[in-house]
Amino acid sequence: MKVLIVDDEDMIRNVLKEYVEFEGNEAFEAADGMEAVRMCRDNDYDVILMDVMMPRLDGFSAVKEIRKSKDIPVIMLSARGEEYDKLFGFEIGVDDYVTKPFSPKEVMARINAVTKRRAGKDEPKNDIYKFEGLTIDMAGRNVYVDGEKAELTPKEYEILFYFVKNKGIALTREKLLMDVWGFDFYGDDRTVDTHIKMLRSNLKQYRKFIVTLRGLGYKFEV
Repeated sequence: MKVLIVDDEDMIRNVLKEYVEFEGNEAFEAADGMEAVRMCRDNDYDVILMDVMMPRLDGFSAVKEIRKSKDIPVIMLSARGEEYDKLFGFEIGVDDYVTKPFSPKEVMARINAVTKRRAGKDEPKNDIYKFEGLTIDMAGRNVYVDGEKAELTPKEYEILFYFVKNKGIALTREKLLMDVWGFDFYGDDRTVDTHIKMLRSNLKQYRKFIVTLRGLGYKFEV
């Protein structure tokens, strides 16, 4: 597995590189967002560890640039733990968020969870689902609302596809964390609720298909 470590602090890059390589992976380094964007244009990586506060180009801006051409899982690393930062990260398609100071072992666990989830996708290959004016193309990873393509983040796609595959089934937040995020320890209820709030917004009037089950979770009901 190829891991790109992006941080302006040499010590943090060195520590993470040591743990990444210790587990048999390849580690690559970038000292700022500009360098990370250039490296991603010329190379492919399995996951990116991206610091938020960096000179020249911050982590959020770098992720947005990379997302224009590559769909690489991203785990943000930040000393800022404000909810706003996390919500913004999720909105631009970040897969996970780790607040400094962190344990390198925890970061590795999150890397393994994210890559395992990405590798283990079992979406139907040629299925297209239509629910009134909502069209969901599993193979093409496209969603259309009344004929207009909805711009969803990678995580929003995964949540919606999971809902469709489990249509009519009551899903707890814990179940969603385990099956969509790939882990059941590092996430919390707010992570699920935040993503579903954004997904509902993008589905417009068809948000009605995602039903809240008070005290339990959600259900995709048509």
